Amino acid sequence: MRFSYCLLLPIATTVATFTLNGAEAPGGGVAGDAARGRILFQQNCALCHATGREASGGGQGPSLAGVMGRRAAAGADFTFTPALVHSGLVWTPATLDQFLANPGERVPGTAMAVATTSAADRRDLIAFLATLQPATPRNATDEAATQKKVRTPGDWENDAPGVKHRIEIAQLPKPYMTESAGNGPKLLPRPAGAQLAVPAGFKVSLFASGLSGPRLLRTAPNGDVFIAETRQGRIRVLRAGDGKESPAENTIFASGLHGPFGIAFYPTKEPRWVYVGLLNSVVRFPYHAGDQVAAGPAETIIEKLADSTGGHTTRDVAFSMDDRRMFVSVGSGSNVAERMPVKTAEEVRAWEKGHAHGSAWGSEANRALVLAADPDGRNVTVFATGIRNAVGLAVQPRTGLLWASTNERDGLGDDLVPDYLTHVQEGGYYGWPWFYLGNHEDPRHAGERPDLAGAAIIPDVLVQAHSATLQMTFYPLEATGPAAFPAEYRGNIFAALHGSWNRHGRTGSKVIRVRLGAGTTPGDYEDFLTGFVIDDQHVWGRPVGVTVAHDGALLVTDDAAGTIWRIAYVGQQR
Repeated sequence: MRFSYCLLLPIATTVATFTLNGAEAPGGGVAGDAARGRILFQQNCALCHATGREASGGGQGPSLAGVMGRRAAAGADFTFTPALVHSGLVWTPATLDQFLANPGERVPGTAMAVATTSAADRRDLIAFLATLQPATPRNATDEAATQKKVRTPGDWENDAPGVKHRIEIAQLPKPYMTESAGNGPKLLPRPAGAQLAVPAGFKVSLFASGLSGPRLLRTAPNGDVFIAETRQGRIRVLRAGDGKESPAENTIFASGLHGPFGIAFYPTKEPRWVYVGLLNSVVRFPYHAGDQVAAGPAETIIEKLADSTGGHTTRDVAFSMDDRRMFVSVGSGSNVAERMPVKTAEEVRAWEKGHAHGSAWGSEANRALVLAADPDGRNVTVFATGIRNAVGLAVQPRTGLLWASTNERDGLGDDLVPDYLTHVQEGGYYGWPWFYLGNHEDPRHAGERPDLAGAAIIPDVLVQAHSATLQMTFYPLEATGPAAFPAEYRGNIFAALHGSWNRHGRTGSKVIRVRLGAGTTPGDYEDFLTGFVIDDQHVWGRPVGVTVAHDGALLVTDDAAGTIWRIAYVGQQR
C-alpha cells in the first residue's frame, strides 16, 4: 500500500488475502503443505513482506524471516502500531491463526484490515512461515554502507511551501544505479513544537482527531465530509459549519464493509446514491441530501472486479461530468508481476483478442487498470491498462477528462520509477509491467513484449519516485466561502503523498499543488503542505486524502495519527 495493509503490519500497504491456521502436527511441528503455502505467500503477501534479509520485494512491511516464536512488533526494521507493540503476543501457529482470522478483535487498533476464513490456506501458510530462518544480523560495516547516501533534490530536507519540482525523463538514472532501499518510515508522536508549513496567507489547523486510520475523503454537495476508515470497514460522516475549524457532528454512515476506500456521489450534483469501492466490488447506498446514516442496505453494483485480491487494495470510484459513466481503479497484485508467466508472441495475440491491449494475465488478470461501466454496473469495460496502482481518481472540471494519481513500481533504485498524476486516455497503455515512461523497458521483463516498445504513454506530471501518490482533487472553479483560496488556485490539482519506503533519503509525506492553465509549465509541481517528516527514518504523519470543504478549505487526512487537517486562506495580512 503502498496503500493497503499488510500481513502482521501496522501502517503498511497490502492486504494478505490468506490468513494462517494454528494446527500443529504431532511432535510439535506445524501441519500443512509448506510448498503450497509458499505459492500462496508469493501471490498474496510478497508485495509487503520479505522472507529474508533482502530489502526489495517486501520492504513495505517487516520481514517475516524467523517470525515463528518471535514477539509481535519486535522487529527493528519497521514501525509498528502501538496496539501491536503492546499486545504481548508471541507468534505461534495458534496466535497467528487467531490474529489473522479476526485482526481487529484479537488486537483492537491494529492496521491489519482484511480477515480470511479459509482454514486450509491458513494451515499451509503457517507451514511455510515455519520454514523461514531468522535473518543474519548486519554488522557495523554493513550498517554504515546502508545508511550512506547522497542528498538529492527529491529528499524531504528540500521541501517547503512553494518549492517547485520537475522530473526530467532525460535525467533519470538507469535501473540499479543505486541499491534498492528498505527504509520504511518509523512513526513517532508529534514532537513538541512541530508545526506544519503552508504558503503565506494560509492557516493550517487540526480539524479532527481520534479517527481510525482515515484514508480517502470526499465532500458531499451539501457540505458533509465522508471518510473511509478502511481498516475498520466503515464510512464516517463529519459535519461542520462554514468557517468552523472543527466538526459539530460525527456519525457512522455505514459499517461492516470489506475494505472500503473510494467514495462517490451519484448523480454528482443532486445525489440519490453514495457509491463505495470495496476490496473486490462496488456497492451503493440510497442517499438523500443531509443523510448521516445510510437510508438503506448496500446494493452491489459490480460484484467482482478481479479474480485476485492480493497486493494493492485501494479501489476508487468516480463519475464522468455527464454522469453517464462510472470509473473504477484496480491496482496490481504485485510490484512488477515478477511471477507472471511469459507468453509467446502468438499467445499474446490470442490473449489480446479477448482482453484489452497491454493487459496483464495470470494472477494479474484484470489488475493494474481503470475500468468503465454504466452507473448501474452494467457494460463493464477496460478504460486503460498498465496503470500499476491508480489510488486516486478525479475528473477535471474544465475539460471533463479523467485523471489518476498513480503509484509506480519499486526495486530499481532511489529515483526509479517516478510516481505520476495524469489524465487517462481511453484505450491507453501506461507501461506496467513491461515498460515505463515510453520506451524504457523494465529489466525484470527484458525482451518479453517487443510489440509494446514505445507504446507506453508518458504521464502529464512525474512525481519523485517512491513518494506514494494517493488521493488527488481539483480545486473547484467556483469555490466560495470564508476559507476559499484565491482565484489562481481554481482548477489546480492538490495531491497527497503518503511517503516513501523504497528510498534511502525520505521523500513524500506532504501535499503538493499542480498549477493548470495558461502560463504554467506542464510537468511541474510544488510543495503546499510540509512538515510531517522528522528525519530520514522518522515521521509523525502520513497524508492520504484531500478534499475541498463547503467553505473552500482544503481538508487532509493523516492515517498514521488518525487526524484531519484544515487549510484555510486567511489573507496575506495575517
